[in-house]
Amino acid sequence: MSAKLHCCPGDPDYLKVVLLCEVLGVPLSSCFTVVEGPSPLRLSLASGQQLFSANEICRFVCSQCGGGALAGSSPEDQALIDYWLDWEASEVKDAVKSTLLKSGGAHSESGDLSHDLLVCLGRLESHLSTCRGYIVQGLTLSDIVSWASLYVLLAPDGNSPQVIHTDYPLVCRWFISLARQDTFTVATWKASRDTGYEAFRDFVLGKSKVQASTPGGQSKAGSSQSDCGSSKPGKGCKGSGCASKETKTKGSTSTTPPTSDSPTEQIPQAEIESAKEVWSLGPSSAPKPIKREHPILPIPGDRNILITSALPYVNNVPHLGNIIGCVLSADIFARYCRLRNYNTLYICGTDEYGTATEIKALEEGVSPQEICAKYHRIHADIYEWFNIQFDIFGRTSTPQQTAIAQDIFWRLHERGFISKESVDQLQCQQCDRFLADRFVEGICPFCAYEDARGDQCDKCGKLINATELKAPRCKICSSQPQIKTSNHLFLDLCKLAPTVKTWFQASSATGNWSTNSQTITSSWIRDGLKPRCITRDLKWGTTVPLEGYTDKVFYVWFGAPIGYLSITACYTEQWEKWWKNPDDVQLYQFMAKDNVPFHTVVFPCSLLGAEDNYTLLNHISATEYLNYEDGKFSKSRGVGVFGNDAKDTVIPADIYRFYLLYVRPESQDSAFCWSDFVMKHNSELLNNLGNFINRALMFIKNNYSSTVPEIDLTEEDCVLVATVTRELQGYIGCLEKIKIRDGLKHILAISRHGNGHIQAVKPWKLIKGSPEEKSRAGSLMGVCANVVCLLSVMLQPYMPAVSQQIQEQLQAPPECNVLVETFVPFLQPGHKIGQISPLFTKIEESVSQTLKQRFGGKQKTAAPLSKPHGGKPAAQRKTKK
Repeated sequence: MSAKLHCCPGDPDYLKVVLLCEVLGVPLSSCFTVVEGPSPLRLSLASGQQLFSANEICRFVCSQCGGGALAGSSPEDQALIDYWLDWEASEVKDAVKSTLLKSGGAHSESGDLSHDLLVCLGRLESHLSTCRGYIVQGLTLSDIVSWASLYVLLAPDGNSPQVIHTDYPLVCRWFISLARQDTFTVATWKASRDTGYEAFRDFVLGKSKVQASTPGGQSKAGSSQSDCGSSKPGKGCKGSGCASKETKTKGSTSTTPPTSDSPTEQIPQAEIESAKEVWSLGPSSAPKPIKREHPILPIPGDRNILITSALPYVNNVPHLGNIIGCVLSADIFARYCRLRNYNTLYICGTDEYGTATEIKALEEGVSPQEICAKYHRIHADIYEWFNIQFDIFGRTSTPQQTAIAQDIFWRLHERGFISKESVDQLQCQQCDRFLADRFVEGICPFCAYEDARGDQCDKCGKLINATELKAPRCKICSSQPQIKTSNHLFLDLCKLAPTVKTWFQASSATGNWSTNSQTITSSWIRDGLKPRCITRDLKWGTTVPLEGYTDKVFYVWFGAPIGYLSITACYTEQWEKWWKNPDDVQLYQFMAKDNVPFHTVVFPCSLLGAEDNYTLLNHISATEYLNYEDGKFSKSRGVGVFGNDAKDTVIPADIYRFYLLYVRPESQDSAFCWSDFVMKHNSELLNNLGNFINRALMFIKNNYSSTVPEIDLTEEDCVLVATVTRELQGYIGCLEKIKIRDGLKHILAISRHGNGHIQAVKPWKLIKGSPEEKSRAGSLMGVCANVVCLLSVMLQPYMPAVSQQIQEQLQAPPECNVLVETFVPFLQPGHKIGQISPLFTKIEESVSQTLKQRFGGKQKTAAPLSKPHGGKPAAQRKTKK
C-alpha cells in the first residue's frame, strides 16, 4: 500500500489506526510510510487523495487489508456500525475532550463529567444491555474506534471517576474486557510511543510535547525555538515574523498557522506550496459559473443531479421540524451542486390527494380543491420566505399525475404484480361510508397510544391496519365503526422482494445513504415483504382505471412518490430525460426517517416492477426528528414555531436557516431551543463570522480608501491560505457525502482562522510603523478580503441572503460564485469594495425568554418583537437566482 500516514503519538485518532492494524495482525509499517509529528492525523494516498477522518482511514485499511468483516458482514451490520462510527465522531470525541478540559485531566472521585459525556455513556450503556459483550455482533470497527476515544477517560491507569463504574457498569465491563486483550494493550503502547495513558491525556489537553520525526524516526521532545533563537515563542523576539513557529527536519518544513483556535496544528510544506501556486494563478485558475437556462435537462457526459424533497401534505402548515427534514436540507444540497457547476434540477410540491385532504375539507366546510389551493399557497409563501430555491414547486392534483400513475399501474398489472383481495374494513354507519385509514383513530395495538391513526402510530412509528386499532372511532362523528368487507387491489411486494433487495444492496453500497435509511430498509427486507394495498374508498384522488374498481382511488403512498415524476412533467414535457435515464442521472432524495420505507421499498418496487427503465434512488438523506424545547411541535396546542409564525418574530429567515442546519438531526433526534438559538447566533454569527468579516473590510475601508491593497504573501499568509484550502476541501467533502451539518462547521472554522491570523499579526500596529510594516499590514488584509469573498460563496447554500449582502459589500465579481477545491483570490489588488455595515447585531437573552413563552403552548396574539438586527435584515433581501 503506497501511502503516507501523518500522525502524532498520543492522538486517540492514531490509536484507532494502530489498534485496527494490531487486530488485523498487519504491521503498521507494511501498510503505510509513517510520518510522526504534531499535525492532525491524515492519510495521503498515491493517487493524491487525502483522508482526514480517522474513521474513514480505518475503513480504508479494512478494505485493503482483509478487514471487511470488521466493517460489517451484512447490510444490517454495516448500517449499525456506520451509526456507531457517526456517534463516536460527532458526539463522543467532543464530550471526552470537554470533560478532560473541565477537570484539567485530574478526575475527582465524585466525577467531573460533562452533560454531553453522561448522555454518550447512557446511550452506550442502554445499547450494551441488549448485546453480548460487543456493540455489534462480534468485534467490529465500532468497538475499536469507540474504545480508542474513551481510553483517555477509562484507562485502568487513568484514575477514572468512580461514578462511571457505579452508573455505567456495562460500559466499564465492555471496556475492560477489551483492554485485557493483548492486541489492545500493545496498541496503546505503540500509539503513545511507550508513554501510555499520559500521552493521550496530554494530547487531548493540548499539552503534547511530541514534535516532527527526525530522519531516523526518533522524535525530539522539548520546546521548539523561534527564528530568533528564543526557547519560548515570541519571548525576546521583535517583529511579526515570530508569530508562527517552524519545526524543521531534513528535507521538509512545516509551519504552524498562528491561530488561537489550533496553535499546534501544522501544515506540510508541500501543501503550503500547492496552495501558494494556485493563489499565484489568480481567478484564471477557476472555471466560470455556468448560466442556468430553463428548462434544465440532462446533458450526456455531465454530472446530472436530480434532487427531490419529500412532498409536504397540503392540509397543514409546516413547522421547523418539517422544514429542516426535507425542503431546507434539499435546498442546501441543490445550491451547493449549482455552485459546483453540476447540472442540477430541484423539484418539490404539495401532496394533495388522500384522506388527510378530505378530512381537512370536511373540517373547514369546503371542497378538497379549495383546501388544496389555499394550503398550496401557504406552503409556497413559507418556503419563499425561507429562501428555498426550487426549480419548480408543483402539485400532485394534475392531469400529468393521473396519466403517469395509471401508466405505472397498468404496467404492474400486465406483469402480474397486482393482486385482488377482499379486505375487512371499518365502515361508519352514521356517515354511511367506508373509513379510509386516516378517517379512523383509536388505541395503538403496539404501544397503547390513544390517538393512533388508522395507517400509522405517531408515537411508536409502526404501520397499522385500521382494523387492528383498539376502540376505533370515526374521526368525523366519533361513533364506533363496524367491520365490513370491501374489494381492493394490492401491489405484490413479495414477488418483487428479490429484485428490490438486489437493487438496495447495490445502491446503498455505491451511493450515500444515511445510516437510518439503511437500517430501516434492511429491517423491512429482512422481515419479509408482503402484498400492500394500493387502493382506498375515497373520492379525492387518482382514479383506479381497472374495471370494477373505478369507484376507488390510489392509496396516497402509491401515488405520492409518483408526484415527483408528474411535477417534473409539469415543468417540462421532456420529463422522461430525467426519470427514464438511470445511466446519466443521479437521484438524491431528502426526507425525515418516517418516509424512508416508502421511498426505499414501496416506490422502487413500483418502478422496478413497471420495467420501463426508470431512474431509481442513488442517494438518500433521512433526518431524525427535530423536537421543540423539551417536547414535540403541536399546532393544536400552540407548541413550537411553525412556518407562518417564524415571519412574525422579525428574525430574518437566514438566521433560522443557520440554526436549523447547526442542529440538523443527522444521526439522532435534536431540539430547537431558544436559549441555544440566541447563544449560537451571538457566539458563532456575531462574534466569530460577523466579527471577522466586518473587522477585515472596515480596516480596508479606513486605511486603504476601500481598495484591496497589494499582496506580497509571507510564510504566515501562505500557511493561512493552505489552512483555508484544507477547510474548503473538508467542506466540499462533507457536502458531497450530504453531511450538511458538518459542512457548516468548516465555514465557521475558516472565520476563526481569519480572526486568529489578524490577532497574531496585529495590522492596527503595523499600519503605524515603517513602510515595510505598512506593506505587511496591506498584504494581510488583502488575503483576509479574499477569505471573506470565499466565505460569501461557501455561505450561499446555508445563508443565501447573508451571502448576497457580503458580496454587495465586497462588490465581488459574479465569477467568484463557483466552488472549486482550491482557494482562488478573486479580489485582486486595486479592487474597490463597497459600503460596509455589520451583518449581525446581538440578540438579547430576554428575547429568547419572550419567544419561548410565546411558543410554549396555547399561543395568544403577540405584539411584534423589536427588530434584533439593525437596518434591513440580510435575509429579507431578494436573492439572485
